[in-house]
Amino acid sequence: MSEVDGTDVELSSLPLLDKIGDGGQGEVHTVSGRPGVLYKSYREPHRVDGEALAGLVSVRLRLGVAERAGWDESAAWPLSRVVNGGRVTGFLMHDAPASMRWTTCAGSSKLTELAFLLRPAKPAWQGVLQPTPGERLAVVVALAELLDRLHRTGLVFGDLSQANVLWTVRPAPAVHLLDCDGARLTGSGPVLAQADTPDWNDPLAPPGLVSVDSDRYKAALAIGRILAQDAYTAPGGPFVPLPGVLDERRENAVRALYGKAAGPYGTRPDLGQWRVALAGREQIKLAAAQPEPRPVLDQSKFEGPRNRGSIRLRG
Repeated sequence: MSEVDGTDVELSSLPLLDKIGDGGQGEVHTVSGRPGVLYKSYREPHRVDGEALAGLVSVRLRLGVAERAGWDESAAWPLSRVVNGGRVTGFLMHDAPASMRWTTCAGSSKLTELAFLLRPAKPAWQGVLQPTPGERLAVVVALAELLDRLHRTGLVFGDLSQANVLWTVRPAPAVHLLDCDGARLTGSGPVLAQADTPDWNDPLAPPGLVSVDSDRYKAALAIGRILAQDAYTAPGGPFVPLPGVLDERRENAVRALYGKAAGPYGTRPDLGQWRVALAGREQIKLAAAQPEPRPVLDQSKFEGPRNRGSIRLRG
């Protein structure tokens, strides 16, 4: 099975079912005979960097079994490339966990996007289980820990936004990242030209550049907006956390980092500093900007997945 070993899959061998997603870069389909596995097809496959996508597949494959299971719980990561006539057309990925969904009044199932944490609850959102102040903080901590893990693995996530982060508080507070093919290994190019979501872009980043520092700025945006339940607050502006979410020590530490996140490009606090602040420890060190971390993977020895023949998924 390609989901296990990361080998390329021929598009002609995939029995596609319903289209369940449609975005700017492509479409998402369910796959017959593979419950919980989805196929994302690219709208413009000629623009895809197949080697960059192979690198992302390899990141997951190099993890141990237990660590890989945790990775899959936290991110819709590329499992294997899908090819047609030697050209990469998309990739396979796991569907989001059931805990990251809610049911509308009409009975349809929807993803629990970060957007539902950034605004007061509406009557139409009755199916979204709203967090307690403590659970809201725990969701923020989970997001900071996950982004910190990506950076320590040598990855830049890129398009962090209210639509690309899912969350839940049952059975425990957790987050899940979408559009993970937008990530890249530091020092390498992206699969497609990097995207930026309006109101979630780094205003000080050089045009067209998405880096670890931009990730840090967007992380500060997400953290501040979740804690304040404010979809538009940004570093350098007012920050008013919801009552009961932060104690005095945490609030002081978060304010200090939130202010620093408004600083010049290359100086934003890293996710390790955010983890310390959110933990409520006595001191946080606002360290000078660090260079982008090198990938954990040895690029000189990298052997990404190649097309090893047609891999037919059983129906």
